[in-house]
Amino acid sequence: MERIAIISDIHGNMPALRAVLKDIAGRGITRIQCLGDMVGKGPEPAEALDLVRESCESVVIGNWESMVIDEENVEGDPAARWHRDRLGGARLNYIRSLPFGLEWEMSGRKVRLFHASPESVYVRVQPWASEKERLGLFLNTEATAGSGASGKPDIVGYGDIHHAYLQYLHRRMLFNAGSVGTPRDEPTACFCIMEGVWQGKNPAPLSIQFIRVPYNIEEAAAIARKKAEQEGMPGLDVFLRQLTTMRPGK
Repeated sequence: MERIAIISDIHGNMPALRAVLKDIAGRGITRIQCLGDMVGKGPEPAEALDLVRESCESVVIGNWESMVIDEENVEGDPAARWHRDRLGGARLNYIRSLPFGLEWEMSGRKVRLFHASPESVYVRVQPWASEKERLGLFLNTEATAGSGASGKPDIVGYGDIHHAYLQYLHRRMLFNAGSVGTPRDEPTACFCIMEGVWQGKNPAPLSIQFIRVPYNIEEAAAIARKKAEQEGMPGLDVFLRQLTTMRPGK
């Protein structure tokens, strides 16, 4: 049996990311997958991207990564422009190389991971969406085919919505890994552990565990205030609201 850590939606929150990676290391887990949104919202996008790149085996693109490499979007979005300016050319090229999704077999089941939906990094599906919308997360699309996907997945995992959950739909497993940096369900960093037989084609035990990691929220808030004061980071009030109340803000 092998354990894989799945993290998502760090949003430049380095105290939360460091706390999660420390917890993962303490469990002896060396294989980590990231479901995107390393950057955006929070004060340290470059630092978060670098640490994820250093720590994670695989990373998929999120909507914020897509936004900062979209020239037209950056021109009209001051927040995207601020985050892009802090990343620099080499990191932007790295983002351009990221796949849309990941797929592998575990304990005889096909696992598929992506940021938001099989349609786009911008299509959001909440746990309370209609059954039809949630079942749509198992579909094959042009985007999943571009990442080498084939056949229908038995297990789908995603990020984007910052709400951790797991449910079964028509004998298939659907889960959201929650958010490391700006969770909307409780104010602790969240990630998942999937345990099973890696690349195993035969049925075998498989589990998914949700881990909540306390971290120093005041430290994260102080870093954000400093960035806003010294470098004009946009969206400070919204970011602080998300850290302390889990409300998305405007």
